[in-house]
Amino acid sequence: MKKTSFIFLFVIIFHTLPKAQQNITKQGVTLDMTLDDAISLAMKQSLYSFRAKNMYLARYWAYRSYKATKLPALRLNTTPFAYSQSVSSEYDFNTGDYRFVPYERLSSNLGLTLQQNVTITGGTLSLESNARMIKNSDGDAEFTSVPFSINFRQPLNGYNKFRWMSRIEPLKFEKAKKDFLVELENIRIRVTDAFFNVVMSEINLKIAETNYSNADTLFRIGKGRFEIGTVTQDELLDLELSLLNSNLSVTKAKISLKQTRSALNSLLGLEKDITIKCIVPDKIPDLQVDVNEVMKYVLNNNPDLLGYEQQLLEANRRIAETRASGINATVQANIGINKWAMDLDELYTSPFGNEKGVSVGLQMPILDWGERKGKIEMAKSDRDVTEAAIRQQRIDLEQSVIIQVMEFNVQNEQVRISAKADTVAQLGYDVTKQRFMIDKVDVIKLNSARNSLDQARRNYVNSLAQYWKGYFNIRKLTLFDFENNKSLLDELDSLLQQ
Repeated sequence: MKKTSFIFLFVIIFHTLPKAQQNITKQGVTLDMTLDDAISLAMKQSLYSFRAKNMYLARYWAYRSYKATKLPALRLNTTPFAYSQSVSSEYDFNTGDYRFVPYERLSSNLGLTLQQNVTITGGTLSLESNARMIKNSDGDAEFTSVPFSINFRQPLNGYNKFRWMSRIEPLKFEKAKKDFLVELENIRIRVTDAFFNVVMSEINLKIAETNYSNADTLFRIGKGRFEIGTVTQDELLDLELSLLNSNLSVTKAKISLKQTRSALNSLLGLEKDITIKCIVPDKIPDLQVDVNEVMKYVLNNNPDLLGYEQQLLEANRRIAETRASGINATVQANIGINKWAMDLDELYTSPFGNEKGVSVGLQMPILDWGERKGKIEMAKSDRDVTEAAIRQQRIDLEQSVIIQVMEFNVQNEQVRISAKADTVAQLGYDVTKQRFMIDKVDVIKLNSARNSLDQARRNYVNSLAQYWKGYFNIRKLTLFDFENNKSLLDELDSLLQQ
């Protein structure tokens, strides 16, 4: 069973990662994975990707439901069978007394209603047709029908919910599409963080193992020199302490690497027995983005701006709804034909009777001690607070964009400098180590050179991570791929199909 499960797992990974180099050992599957491989896999099977797609689908179906309210709806209303038997009191006009009379009735009804919401006025237009049958205890049946009846109901309080929905719902759906793309960029950022955490842990382990090997070699050399008197006892103790600390650093580095690999596996939806060896993306695109161009894409594509617009519309809608809440006025009219018959065959034969009616209803407060006015003022205050908050959020967004663009534009140079510093630090350490071997420098200078090399390597990896996170952050803000010079919105349909 375990063998079958392992083969099945291998087949899944083989088809999921066509570009990743795969090696099978007794401990499990080892994958050599680039940053692009990790991002692609996360887009396919990570929990964050699944959640982003389902959040979009929920908003999509909500929008479909809104669109359905603008179309005619056909409904069936029926009570196929209703039977009742009871005793009720009746007034006898001949004797002036009340009597208990047995009562038995069988009835049924069937009706169809075609209803259309009128978006322009906020009213409802419907076409109805129904038929009813009643059979009393005497055995005689009576039938009545309304072959058709046109009904119109119009609120007169000035609040049109359909008009507000037509302004808000498309905006919410457009924002949902852009929010989906933003979540995909957030996945890229999360994967980049987890990926470079593994890279940093691998480097730390390699540095710790190298330090341990060097410390062991230097301690052995130091003991030999101590015996001939060229190394003092405190220097030898310093070398021994360095060896012990190096051994401890190796243990901590192994634990850290296991934790970061576990976090990356969890993010990518992989089993724990899969080991990922990260291939550092040492080549980066030579990009310099213009802040004005970035700001243009932010204003056109960023979903936060649609969110601000939605908040304002919602605030204004609440004001309109509050103003209309104190007055409940409606006009209702209907016109149609009806028929009463003792025989079902005659129910839809002429002549027909007329059915029509008009009603106007009005309910409004005369004295409410300022309750309605207070609610309106509260809604206006909420709208003013929303406007002020949105102005501040727009300013903060613009400032954030400018800062992130400035930081990204210098990051390319930071990567180049840190790469050069890593090379120089390696050469410096090699020279210092050789001079220590011939007793030209002391242990302090050697340790200083080692620390400089370790820091240079960490700085290089960190600069790469910052570059890619900065780039993905700009993509998230603009929903634009500057590397390929195309909008991310163009790929939305294909992404959803995947």
